[in-house]
Amino acid sequence: MPKKWFQNWFNSPYYHILYQQRNDEEAEFFIDNLCAHLKPGSGSRLLDIACGRGRHAVYLNKKGYDVTGIDLSFSSIRFAQQFENEKLHFYVHDMRYLFYINYFDIAFNLFTSFGYFETEKDHVNALKTFRKSLNKDGILVLDYFNSEKIMRNLTQQEVKHADGIDFYISKKVAGGKIIKSISFEHKNKDFSFKEEVKAFTFADFEKMFQKSGFKIINYFGDYSLNAFEETRSDRLIFICSKADA
Repeated sequence: MPKKWFQNWFNSPYYHILYQQRNDEEAEFFIDNLCAHLKPGSGSRLLDIACGRGRHAVYLNKKGYDVTGIDLSFSSIRFAQQFENEKLHFYVHDMRYLFYINYFDIAFNLFTSFGYFETEKDHVNALKTFRKSLNKDGILVLDYFNSEKIMRNLTQQEVKHADGIDFYISKKVAGGKIIKSISFEHKNKDFSFKEEVKAFTFADFEKMFQKSGFKIINYFGDYSLNAFEETRSDRLIFICSKADA
């Protein structure tokens, strides 16, 4: 069976070259605001789902929490494991499959680390797995891009330069997905990758949360936790609890 786009791209060294400018200060600012809002206790156990190289997990651990990060990418987890300590651990794991049961106080799924799968059923099953990982009073934080704004303001073509490589990027909306095609040449070889992320709306998430046993208790439109505005907000950030809690 051919690998999915995310299995190829996220394990590629070029993924990290293209996105090396991602802002750690912004990530830490977001985490600070979330912690101020959620007020996790000092002994809280936190799960970072699709943690990548661990930038959010490492910062949460520095704030004193017991943090576990999971990601499908072997290369990202191998990198993150250099930061491990007795309260910080990283594992290669597919978010669709059960990990821990009734264990974590808060599960984070940040920076649009969702929407990768083909069917709604796969996404609902992933959310059900998130739910099972949480204890009775556990909270899910899911941070997604605002599809409505992206689709209205799509930059169809751009070139990004990083580490001497010119990345040619084209974007389109097709089949309910926002599709980014990335092509470049390096060391006399041509490469091409894709990112295909579902253009989920607020209504889509409402339906999926209901099907997976979550209820929305709050939602925001940016990393400052300002109110969500469909046409203007950059992000769509949900705070959810178990529906039967």
